[in-house]
Amino acid sequence: MQAAVLHEARPAVRGFPAAENAFIAALFALTVLVPLAEIALRATLRIGIDGVGTIVQHLTLALGMFGAAAAARDERLLALAFSGFLRGAAARAGRFAGRAVAGTVAALLTLATLDFISAERASGSRLVYGVPVWTIELPLLAGYALITARLLLRAADSVRGRLAAIVLAAAVVAWLRLAPPDPAAIALPAVAVLVAAAFAGAPLFALIGGAALFLLVGRGVPAAAVAVDHYSLVVNPSLPAIPMFTLAGYLLAESHAPRRLIEVFDALFGRLRGGAVVVTVVVCTFFTSFTGASGVTVLALGGLALPLLLANRYPQNRALGLVTAAGLPGTLLMPALPLILYAIVAGIAIEDMFLAGLLPTLLMAGIVVTWGLRQQPARSEPPPAFDAARARGALAAAKWELSVPLVPILALGSGLATPVESASVTALFVLFVVAVAHKDLSFRRDVPRVMAECGLIIGGILLIMGVALGLTDCLVDAEVPGRLVAWAKETIGNKWLLLLALNLFLLAAGCVVEIYPAIMVLVPIIVPIGTAFGVDPVHLGVVFLANMELGYLTPLVGLNLFFAAYRFNKPVMELFRAVLPLFVALAVGVLLITYLPWLSTSLPRIRS
Repeated sequence: MQAAVLHEARPAVRGFPAAENAFIAALFALTVLVPLAEIALRATLRIGIDGVGTIVQHLTLALGMFGAAAAARDERLLALAFSGFLRGAAARAGRFAGRAVAGTVAALLTLATLDFISAERASGSRLVYGVPVWTIELPLLAGYALITARLLLRAADSVRGRLAAIVLAAAVVAWLRLAPPDPAAIALPAVAVLVAAAFAGAPLFALIGGAALFLLVGRGVPAAAVAVDHYSLVVNPSLPAIPMFTLAGYLLAESHAPRRLIEVFDALFGRLRGGAVVVTVVVCTFFTSFTGASGVTVLALGGLALPLLLANRYPQNRALGLVTAAGLPGTLLMPALPLILYAIVAGIAIEDMFLAGLLPTLLMAGIVVTWGLRQQPARSEPPPAFDAARARGALAAAKWELSVPLVPILALGSGLATPVESASVTALFVLFVVAVAHKDLSFRRDVPRVMAECGLIIGGILLIMGVALGLTDCLVDAEVPGRLVAWAKETIGNKWLLLLALNLFLLAAGCVVEIYPAIMVLVPIIVPIGTAFGVDPVHLGVVFLANMELGYLTPLVGLNLFFAAYRFNKPVMELFRAVLPLFVALAVGVLLITYLPWLSTSLPRIRS
């Protein structure tokens, strides 16, 4: 009641989220339009935009930080799923503790960023068009400050609880900044507190960023190093491709494209025994390749795919398992975001990772289809005749959607566009499809909303990626990768046993950790180990991603089980039983990808 009274008493605040979303949508539009303008100028006038890469990178920085602030506003920053098991007083206590600790970490990161920007201002460095560097780094500071305020104000429902969180955070920050204890002495206890807070519901960025902060300071490195790492990652030349491809996926998911794609494949294959299975797997794989998240595919397509399977007399429990797992192969199919991010972190050409994922995608999709076909009951009546008119109509209606995968392939393969430019072209093409060709979305009402929503998701991902680089640098500074390489050589001594051990470790990691922070933290550690044992980094990348995605199906704790339980209003235990056979089948696929390296390396070698 109190919250409602405050809401009505200050109507100006009520309009702020709408203005904030509009600002995020505008940033997103600029991020896409600048590379498109560069392509147009290069093709027509043979000129380019000075510093176009720098401009796009810093637009991505602003988009990421303000998107993360919006995610904090809506309480949608990525977190571990364990806090969802708390109830009543335990849930309220966990919420307070998690938000208070996260807000404290965000405040410390704000001050570390302020130190970083102050140093940049003193240096007098300038970027393109004479703009001082420190001015375009301000979104980093503003984003952290907004995140701090929103986490602390959402620590409790009561004014007293919020004030307690603010006072607690202020006291800890003042203690650490004004009368700091021995950094080395408090580093490990602080990390233990962060881990407990993460299990209580604190966002993942607080665990990762806080650990980086305390461990680095404990080793005598200034706190500003975390902000430096965040900035250096977010302005990576290839990183803007991530939000652009994600936007393309979200525009498709918000339109009627899923319905049209299901209709075209149903018209082509639906009359065949198991045709509904093929339709479900193909469409879900396609969508995951653009959204980068099989859980999003469950939410976006579940309401269409499940009725299609049930209408074909598919058993309900098997249908639930199939829809929950059908999108997993898409994580390995270009232009999936995990492929791009792995390439950036591991220092591999994005094109090589795109090619490396093609055959493993076909293998994993083939396993899902084969499993699904075995579950399809035999028809008691003859199948309907093939309806050529329906197929032609469906193909004509979905011709634009079916063309989308060709856009990045042609843009990259022709050499006419960089990965970022090909991503911007793909986003523009999809916008044309959904807003002009089909008019599914309104330019005025729907497109800004989807851009803001996508910006929120991207902000949460980029926030974790930024702070994770600080933790990675801390681990590298502590020589953790080198020590692990020496330990692995002494203990394991065999490449194939190493790969098996990595499978088990990554599968466990995929159960509880989002794929994006896992890439940022784990890849710099496992790539040197793989290299020491002669494992191709491209092959290792596909193994890494396949295991992480399989972790999303791990019984009882896999994230896709929770997405499916939410989407279909089913108990998690029912989803667990439904997906278990598919989990086993896909685990066999992961082992094949692991022990048949040519599946991942043959196509990249042809390119080179």
